[in-house]
Amino acid sequence: MLLELAVGDAYGAGFEYADHAFVQAHNDLTRFVQHPRHSHTPGSYTDDTQMSIAVAEAMLSEEAWTPALLAQKFVGSFKRDPREGYSEHFYTFLQRIQDGPQFLAEIAPHSDKSGAAMRAAPLGVYPTIGQVIERCTVQAALTHNTPDGINAAVAAALMTHYFLYRLGPKQDLAQFLQAHVAGEWAATWRGKVGSKGWMSVRAAITALLHADSMADLLRRCIAFTGDVDTVATIALAAGSCSIEVEQNLPTQLIEGLENGAYGRDYLRTLDDRLLALVPGTAAI
Repeated sequence: MLLELAVGDAYGAGFEYADHAFVQAHNDLTRFVQHPRHSHTPGSYTDDTQMSIAVAEAMLSEEAWTPALLAQKFVGSFKRDPREGYSEHFYTFLQRIQDGPQFLAEIAPHSDKSGAAMRAAPLGVYPTIGQVIERCTVQAALTHNTPDGINAAVAAALMTHYFLYRLGPKQDLAQFLQAHVAGEWAATWRGKVGSKGWMSVRAAITALLHADSMADLLRRCIAFTGDVDTVATIALAAGSCSIEVEQNLPTQLIEGLENGAYGRDYLRTLDDRLLALVPGTAAI
């Protein structure tokens, strides 16, 4: 899950809000692409993955699930491995603050953008729909305490839960989401993806419903244009858990993903620990 979402994030980072012509010309999965305007290093993941790691580490800590725990994990993940990719405002905020208590004291948690949804996938590991919703709501409200911000995050977490626990066929995913979280999740997404969380989630659902392999899924996510690294992060996390999606991400993307202290090998280790919590996932 985490490895695949990081590949989607890193690949999508080369295309985020790039011109349609650039996306059409280079979205062939042969390599990580240098963004035409940004200095982001190809193969490096962004805030989407870093914050997903923080959520996963909070889960695996087995500490009480509180805003204090999550705030400390968010700050700690950034401080040990500072990287760009966050919004300019949030990046400056993380640079300035020193610890979790300061985070809680100074955060303005009123965003409806995609930050809470992009990091929600690991929460699908929890065994019940109610627990996924409850814990995802806590993590989302920390920074995105708005109806749209929370609902988008809950939908993203329930996507991985749906596939991990074999709750139905892929074609019924949107109907499942609509039954459990407010939003028009069954509406097909078309065109450029904006910054709102529900936009990335709806685009990810649309791509999943039409893709039968991870390679096809990644191409479809990027082809929307716009905030495609977040779309790919959400979609590939869920797709990696589905028995109906062929697991065929190109080797050059997996092996080309950054592999520093918190890179490819670390993500694989976290994946093993997370998925060990889910009965019957050894065959995924």
